[in-house]
Amino acid sequence: MTAAVTFRGRVRLVLAVLILALVPTTPTLVAPTPADAADTRSAQGETGRRGAEVVAVTQVAERQVDLSVRSTALGGRTVKVRLLTPDGWNPADRRQHWPTFWLLHGCCGNYTSWTSMTDVAETDSLRNVLVVMPEAGWNGWYSDWWNYGEGGDPAWETFHTVELRHLLERDWGASPNRVVAGLSMGGQGALLYAARHPGMFKATAAYSGSAHPLLNDESVNRILGLFAGQGNDPLRQWGDPVAQRRIWQAHDPFHLAKRLKSMPVYLSCGDGTAGPLDSPGASSALEADFNRQNHALAAELKRVGAKHLTTNFYGAGTHTWRYWERELHASLPMLLGALGVKS
Repeated sequence: MTAAVTFRGRVRLVLAVLILALVPTTPTLVAPTPADAADTRSAQGETGRRGAEVVAVTQVAERQVDLSVRSTALGGRTVKVRLLTPDGWNPADRRQHWPTFWLLHGCCGNYTSWTSMTDVAETDSLRNVLVVMPEAGWNGWYSDWWNYGEGGDPAWETFHTVELRHLLERDWGASPNRVVAGLSMGGQGALLYAARHPGMFKATAAYSGSAHPLLNDESVNRILGLFAGQGNDPLRQWGDPVAQRRIWQAHDPFHLAKRLKSMPVYLSCGDGTAGPLDSPGASSALEADFNRQNHALAAELKRVGAKHLTTNFYGAGTHTWRYWERELHASLPMLLGALGVKS
């Protein structure tokens, strides 16, 4: 790829890329705020150090609670975070903190996607952990956006790894004992957060994740097309893939492989052809691209001496929820084992 290529022209060629559809939010009923959080004290608290506060709490189903969080990193906007709570969870008891499983949604989805599209809420092995499913934007890419060097809103990485983390651990029963997993865009996010924040997570899993967006021109073109969704300027996220190459590499799990080599990593992906959970004749160029990216990351992890890599490159299969639900279950023994929780 050379700088002579016009990036807006490239984007127009790939705007037709389609992945996950938006999932409608489950109807909700307002529930009382836990007693010790009723004053909606911010994660920055009285000291003004952090910049997030819970402004509303909604019980949406048994063991499912939505927090409405106002974030400085997101320009003062309020976004939702869904919690799947463990048995016995009581955020008013500041002495009790639960192993925490961050579960990240993909592009074009939202914080409701995992509970709406999978059986995660009915999974018995998750009744002893706090599952955190944060909003990450339609195409936020788990990044603090470059915004032509200006930074600022949106800063999804700062919101999640600083503001929300402190908020959950102070007021909502989360512990520093954490793992992270995600699908597609969220699979990239899970790998990035584990690599870019050493010690924050004990294990990570990516299902059909964007694991090496700089693999080749096709991969770069595809992610730029996704960046351009909803009329967004695709250069806002990470800049130009040539001029801002260092920023792109800093958000490419392949180039961060050395930071992942000492932790348990689970990678899975199909090859984009119709598999056992697809309709006959189905295909996905996106899954085929991500499959190549995941193979490249796995090879790089092995090259740098990864100690605990698990892969499930299962061949036939497209970019769809039934595979991600299956892979979530397949990876839970590794993820829960890293938390010290029996699966």
